[in-house]
Amino acid sequence: MTWEIVIGLETHAQLRTNSKIFSGASIAFGATPNVQACAVDLALPGVLPVLNKAAVECAIRFGLAIGAEIAPRSVFARKNYFYPDLPKGYQISQFELPVVKGGELTILVATGKPGTQAYEKTVHLTRAHLEEDAGKSLHEDFHGKTGIDLNRAGTPLLEIVTEPDMCSAAEAVAYAKALHALVRWVGICDGNMQEGSFRCDANVSVRRPGEPLGTRREIKNLNSFRFLQQAIEYEVKWQIETLEDGGSIHQATVLFDPATGQTRSMRSKEDAQDYRYFPDPDLLPLEIAPTWIASVKTAMPELPGEMRARFERDYGLSAYDAVALTASREIAQYFEDCLAAAGKANSKTCANWIMGDLAARLNKDGREIGEAPVSATQLAGLVLRIADNTISNKLGKDVFDALWNGEGSNADAVIEAKGLKQITDSGAIEKLIDEVLAANPKSVEEFRAGKEKAFNALVGQAMKATKGKANPQQVNELLRKKLTG
Repeated sequence: MTWEIVIGLETHAQLRTNSKIFSGASIAFGATPNVQACAVDLALPGVLPVLNKAAVECAIRFGLAIGAEIAPRSVFARKNYFYPDLPKGYQISQFELPVVKGGELTILVATGKPGTQAYEKTVHLTRAHLEEDAGKSLHEDFHGKTGIDLNRAGTPLLEIVTEPDMCSAAEAVAYAKALHALVRWVGICDGNMQEGSFRCDANVSVRRPGEPLGTRREIKNLNSFRFLQQAIEYEVKWQIETLEDGGSIHQATVLFDPATGQTRSMRSKEDAQDYRYFPDPDLLPLEIAPTWIASVKTAMPELPGEMRARFERDYGLSAYDAVALTASREIAQYFEDCLAAAGKANSKTCANWIMGDLAARLNKDGREIGEAPVSATQLAGLVLRIADNTISNKLGKDVFDALWNGEGSNADAVIEAKGLKQITDSGAIEKLIDEVLAANPKSVEEFRAGKEKAFNALVGQAMKATKGKANPQQVNELLRKKLTG
């Protein structure tokens, strides 16, 4: 009998503010330990927290981006637990009344199976609430002791919680990538996973079809998409094997060890009552007026969903292409800049080059699109030379490689320097075809006997003779005319 996998994600996005959520201390990454922890962060007697308005506006932007309800009144609570990197003995968070309720995010999930199409899925969000981060415990280089760095204490976070809507590691990763792109798109988080600005906790359980939800285990602090996938896949396998061997699953918090590819138990999982939540007496309820929401909305960029619809409507792109080109704000901007120079008529060609050769080279070199050696304007120049038959699409790849390697300032310069201009003179091509036919009588005979592959071989010979410079369409048309005429 098969098993059903049930996954929900909790994501902590560090908000792009200049200071902490309840104090004026800096949140700059990489500072000397404990130099960015002020009296409020250290919970010294007599200090009071003051809410950072910029952090609230980040939460509003996110709520608008996912079509959620922005609560007119939300409350901060104290989440009580004792740990060395939490000086107060409690974390200020939100519990019963979060700032953002509901919302959804549509994702595109690759099947991973050759010849199968990716599919769309909508993941529903439960809530997103504001909270402060804790400090960091450092266990290395302290001769068996633990060091505490409180620079992160008080850093503003938005914790984004989904419904248990995902049923595979692939769906969880697709959601995490889409969310990562969205928080960067609307400018509320830099998304730097290496620095801990975007990290996920995965709640994973399995069950037999039709049965109630199984016992979940939470995998904490996954800071890469690869680790997220590996951790979920291992945890699912472990839970299924445990149940099939007659064992039982106990609710727990676990950590993923990338070195072993396994999860290990960290502690038994707490429930809400274990944290003894109660409203923070030092903070008034957060009230967000409709005028504040409207003000934030006017400063919002065009959202990915809106842009996808526009790309399909105005440029005739497929849903798949539109999703790929809005995977990040930077990719979308590159496409629009390319199109501005190449013209709307070349929208599909621009899209193909960006999703194909450009994406492949970026991936191979480990670069982001903002680091691409070929600018959007340069790529547009290449597209135009293919469109007007100056070069073939195949020779276009040679031009692209040259631009990538800095061998020319634009497509025209590369084409001129390398002598790549396409041969379009019908008389010259016809003469060349006559020579190819005379040199390959066997292929001619095979084609006339009904073997289509022989035709392709003759085309190949003609293109080879011109080093790929002959117009392929003209070669095909003239060759077939000679053979069948």
